[in-house]
Amino acid sequence: MTIAPALSVVVPVFNEQDNVAPLLDEILAALRGNALLGDGGFEVVYVDDHSRDATLATLQRLRAATPELRVLHHAVQSGQSTAIRNGVKAARGAWVATLDGDGQNDPADIPKLLAQRAQAAPEVKLFAGWRVQRMDSGSKRWASKWANAIRARLLRDATPDTGCGIKLFERAAFLELPYFDHMHRYLPALMQRAGWQTVSVPVNHRHRGSGVSKYNNLGRALVGIGDLRGVAWLIRRSKRTAVEELP
Repeated sequence: MTIAPALSVVVPVFNEQDNVAPLLDEILAALRGNALLGDGGFEVVYVDDHSRDATLATLQRLRAATPELRVLHHAVQSGQSTAIRNGVKAARGAWVATLDGDGQNDPADIPKLLAQRAQAAPEVKLFAGWRVQRMDSGSKRWASKWANAIRARLLRDATPDTGCGIKLFERAAFLELPYFDHMHRYLPALMQRAGWQTVSVPVNHRHRGSGVSKYNNLGRALVGIGDLRGVAWLIRRSKRTAVEELP
């Protein structure tokens, strides 16, 4: 019988042909033989969002030489949130770590998140990366600063950086959250809405290795306005209560 891995690492990618192999090597270096994973080990689930370059071909080549690697492919480009959700649904680990596929997140920070989980209360279901020193352009840092300030005021999620791609969360808790496009930007607020606690952990942030960003400030802002209103509505309409089964 196949033993389920202790951790699944989910990486969504779109047109990242030059970043796939270096990032995978770093994931393997960070997690192979890591004592925090016990005997379960780990798997890496790449989700190709219908790339138009050689990303999928590169993943297929790497898969032949990497037993931990699994590859999913979207028949139609569907966006990062859908890629993450499909990766989590396919994951076999009880806990999932996510990374952006552009190489700006550092896989060496995954053990740091695992160490935080080991000493946290059971009620903490999400450990969110916090990019203390951003390596993005000045305009992108400025836009992110204002977006985080507005989000914090509306959602009161006490999270300094929800846009960081590196996160660690319980798979079952994630799959109970309401799904919508761009939901990955609001995971702390959604987890707290579900009754769980979240913790922000300082992590490394790096310059993009190659390729170009798939987002621009204006597009992110326009989408974010509607998303913020929707998430705020979800929080206002949420009701939770303890449930007891009678003997």
